Amino acid sequence: MLYFVATPIGNLKDISYRAVEVLSSVDVIACEDTRQSLKLLSAYNVKKPLVAYHKFNEKEEGAKLIELLKTGKSVALITDAGTPVISDPGNVLVKMLIEEGLEYTVIPGANAFVPALVLSGFDASKFAFLGFLPEKNKDRTALIEKYRGLDMTLIFYCAPHDLVKTVEFLYGALGDRRACAVREITKLHESVIHFDLSDGYPEEPRGEYVLLVEGNEETFDFSALTAEEHLSYYIRCGVDVKEAIKRVARERNLPKNEVYKLTINEKKPE
Repeated sequence: MLYFVATPIGNLKDISYRAVEVLSSVDVIACEDTRQSLKLLSAYNVKKPLVAYHKFNEKEEGAKLIELLKTGKSVALITDAGTPVISDPGNVLVKMLIEEGLEYTVIPGANAFVPALVLSGFDASKFAFLGFLPEKNKDRTALIEKYRGLDMTLIFYCAPHDLVKTVEFLYGALGDRRACAVREITKLHESVIHFDLSDGYPEEPRGEYVLLVEGNEETFDFSALTAEEHLSYYIRCGVDVKEAIKRVARERNLPKNEVYKLTINEKKPE
């Protein structure tokens, strides 16, 4: 049996009795970072053979874990923090286990985005968890385009060095909305900061963030606008001109060059 075991995201006490029991009983523990995991395992006096399993060796080490399981060994997979597979290694291994017909289960527990959603006060009846945004702007834009019009809370993971540019990107892609940045969840300096995307994040970024953005509450009738007004609306919302042209062309079924002419006309002196 292979166990996907959730571990604390900050406070080491946020681990279940069952998780400790499983970690103490398996033959091998696969860790995203063995040095990081040793802190948790030592706190609960768990002493087991450890193997490194991370995003750079998922297939290779996954095959080795499969072979261990076939010999009757039991294995637990943990990541540095939270639930395996959720923006962490593990998904490749799940697929391999299914293909091999091997038994596996999940020992549920901590993750970051659910507590952040609760702390934000945003609508939790429906939401979309998008994890880390793609690095390339083209890929980011393509992803956000799918969720731009949805009336549900959008949730992202974000590293501190990416927070400012991520907020700027979301403002351009979604227009001005309420946002909430949550960090240090379950730790001593846990913080929840609300702000408008147009204002940017108001503090110096520190630590890993869960960034939440309110869903689209508008049902805008673009048919009541001229093409020029339609284009101006997006630009006022902070959408990049090139992207605004694409949206107007698509939504009005117009050639992009025709919409582009509107931007040229705007620049002509009166």
